[in-house]
Amino acid sequence: MGMTLTQKILAAHAGLAEVKAGQLINAKLDIVLGNDITTPVAINEFEKAGFDGVFDKEHIAIVLDHFVPNKDIKSATQSKQCREFANKYDILNFYDVGQMGIEHALLPEKGIVTAGDCVIGADSHTCTYGALGAFSTGVGSTDMAAGMATGMAWFKVPSAIKFVLKGKFGPRVSGKDLILHIIGMIGVDGALYKSMEFTGRACQPDDGRPPVHLQHGHRGRCQERHLPVDDVTRSYLKGRSQREPVFFEADPDAEYEKTIEIDLDKLEPTVSYPHLPENTHLASEGKDIKIDQVVIGSCTNGRLEDMEAAYNVLKGKHIAKGVRGIIIPATMAVYKECILRGWTTAFIDAGCIVSTPTCGPCLGGYMGILAEGERCVSTTNRNFVGRMGHVKSEVYLASPATAAASALTGCITDPRTV
Repeated sequence: MGMTLTQKILAAHAGLAEVKAGQLINAKLDIVLGNDITTPVAINEFEKAGFDGVFDKEHIAIVLDHFVPNKDIKSATQSKQCREFANKYDILNFYDVGQMGIEHALLPEKGIVTAGDCVIGADSHTCTYGALGAFSTGVGSTDMAAGMATGMAWFKVPSAIKFVLKGKFGPRVSGKDLILHIIGMIGVDGALYKSMEFTGRACQPDDGRPPVHLQHGHRGRCQERHLPVDDVTRSYLKGRSQREPVFFEADPDAEYEKTIEIDLDKLEPTVSYPHLPENTHLASEGKDIKIDQVVIGSCTNGRLEDMEAAYNVLKGKHIAKGVRGIIIPATMAVYKECILRGWTTAFIDAGCIVSTPTCGPCLGGYMGILAEGERCVSTTNRNFVGRMGHVKSEVYLASPATAAASALTGCITDPRTV
């Protein structure tokens, strides 16, 4: 029996000819990632274990993005601990204020992750890098500590679900709508400890590769998503990757738990209602749901393409009275490009604020906390109870186009109607 794309990458990094679903392996790591919340915990475990060196200063990435610029004394202390560790061990891929971005957008942009890599990150959305043809998964801070010291991690080889995409997206329908639709189909635990491999029509750059890979990330090892490496991916990686990419493909006789076909032509703008991402509804059904805030950004939807989608809806218009519009480019490069293209001015003229890159409101950290009874349409990835503030607030997950359209009307709105 052949291997899936995920299994091939894991076999190569474990030094094995083949691996099978359920098998326990030790694999070499190309990148170990942490942020300003998880890295301090990993540092404490690193020091407690008596480690006195890292396995490779070029293959560890520490990105200060959750509470940076620091929001309070505690977050400042955490960032200081990260800075001191990075200086002590000369960590080359360390990103602080002025250079930082949201980690899962920044690492691909900088070429730190490339095709064929095996990556762990002490953040549950580390599964992003399947969009580049890499294997990546979230782990706990203790695993991060061990990975920084040894360059190794253990994995249980995942089984896989195959998604066959047909057709193409309609106007103002994107990869975010696709993954919300999928979560509605299979549930938030529908791919727990499994890989999701997408075939058929490969999404184009502005169709939302990263959202497809990010949105369904939860705290379980080996929950990974892959699109086949095509010319779009190869072009993106060329001249960017810090290492030579290695391109893997699933075998024709690879075994999948099940195959799900999705017709992209039939997809509509989709929204996840509180308090689970699987609680999906069509955006056109939300016209009676009044909102107080819109957030466009995060690791899920802070790319240049996401900013463009928001701009195309907001340009020349103004958001509704009583709605707070918050736009957060994912990296400094995206932020700068928004300025150069005039989008930042358009966002401000529309009544929005534009923030430096940060995870901020996504995790209820800062830059957009909700009070009791308030509702937010957000392009982030979770809408659990209290995720963005008060336990009696509500978060509705949507695409940048849907979020921008909702900001204009003051209620959940299908972006095709504005």
